[in-house]
Order: sequence, then structure tokens, then C-alpha cells
Amino acid sequence: MHNSDQTAGASSFDTTLTERQAFREGLKACIATMPGIFAWGMVTGIAMTQSGLTVWQSLGMTFIVFAGSAQLASLPLIAANAPIWVVFLTALVVNLRFVIFAASIGSHFAHLPWYRRIWYGYFNADITMGFFPQRFPSSRAHRNEEKNGFFLGIGYPNWCAWQAGSVAGILLASRIPPSWGIGYAGTLALLAVMIPLIINVAALAGVIVAGIVAIAAAGMPYRLGLLAAVILGMAAAMLVDVFIDTKKQ
Repeated sequence: MHNSDQTAGASSFDTTLTERQAFREGLKACIATMPGIFAWGMVTGIAMTQSGLTVWQSLGMTFIVFAGSAQLASLPLIAANAPIWVVFLTALVVNLRFVIFAASIGSHFAHLPWYRRIWYGYFNADITMGFFPQRFPSSRAHRNEEKNGFFLGIGYPNWCAWQAGSVAGILLASRIPPSWGIGYAGTLALLAVMIPLIINVAALAGVIVAGIVAIAAAGMPYRLGLLAAVILGMAAAMLVDVFIDTKKQ
């Protein structure tokens, strides 16, 4: 019994050590993107208060929604008193990519209980999809502890950087003069985050199509041009991905 207890203790220690090492690997992989995440969060925080939301409403939105693109897409609609269904539909479509993200890496975390999968889902973001599949292309090739640690090593710092920037933007919005060009800086920061995530032809096609549509449809009411850009960009990426897979067969 004593030897069994020692073996179990050693196994538990090894599991914890492996997860911590993988966490550090994830942190190291994403650390360079954190200033950009912070800057973009700050821009979003400023946008929320300038769109007419109160400080408490803005704080609630950033912690509950935690999806910058959906927040920025819905804010102009809220400010323009758009129908509530338009606001929800826009946020839903903009965030549909997270369904694809979850389906893509879900098999890696099938061993976890449902409440932990929900917890991981909250931290799933563009940046995790930029790094996690590169580190773990197959769900069978590595230990579960490695995948858990690496995912959280990206997800937790990303959340902290985003929320720190967003809260700073919410609280300092009235004190930051327009001459500072924070919005422009945020756009540059977003580009710095986005460019490393364009890892294949399908992603590049999606970005190009979405950019062209967003510019061409900029005059649509309720900023629906952004919604159209997201839908068509995702469709383009999926079509190119299917075409490449078919060509390989």
C-alpha cells in the first residue's frame, strides 16, 4: 500500500510538472503578441464608453462578452438604436468562427469534464487558434497535460492583457485626447496580432475578401458592411480550404 501511494504521488507530481512546463511554453509562444492585445483592448474600452455605455455597462460587456470583434461590431448598432435582433445577429455571425475553432481543437480536450470544457471555451480566442494547432496538430500525439497547460499558457495571458487594456480604456477614455490617435494605434496593433495568424492560403483568402468587402460596403446602414465582410471572408476561406483538400486527394 505504501509503495502504491508513493507511485500515485510521483505520478501526480509528474503530471503537474508537465502541465506547468507546457504552460510556460504557451506563454513563451504568445508573449510577443500581448502588447498588441493590450492596445486593441484599450481601443475597445474607449469605444464602449464613447458609444454611450456607462462605465459599469462597459465593464460588464468586456468581462462577459470577451470578444473584441463582436463588441466593436455591435457598438455602432447600439449607438444607432438598431433593432435588438440586428445587434444579436451581428454579434452571433461575427463570433461564428469560435464554433469552428472549438470544433477544430475539441478532440484535444474530450477527456475533460463538461465544466472544464466550458471554462476552456471561454478562453478560446483567435490567438489560441494561431498557436495551438501548430504545437499540437494531432490530438493523439501528446499527453493531455501538455495540451491543457499549453492552451492555458496562451489563454490566461491573452485574457489578462485584453482585460487590462479594456479596463484602462474604459476608465481613461475621457482623459485621452483624440490627437493621440489611439484608434489608429489600435488598428496597427490588431494588424500585428492578425498577420502571424495568417498561416495558410485559406486564411489569406479570407482576409483579402473580408477587407475588400468591408471597404466596398462601408456605406451600408447600421454598419452591416462589417457583417457582410465577416460572412463572405469566412465563406472564401472555407471554399479555398475545401478546394485545397480536394486537390490533394
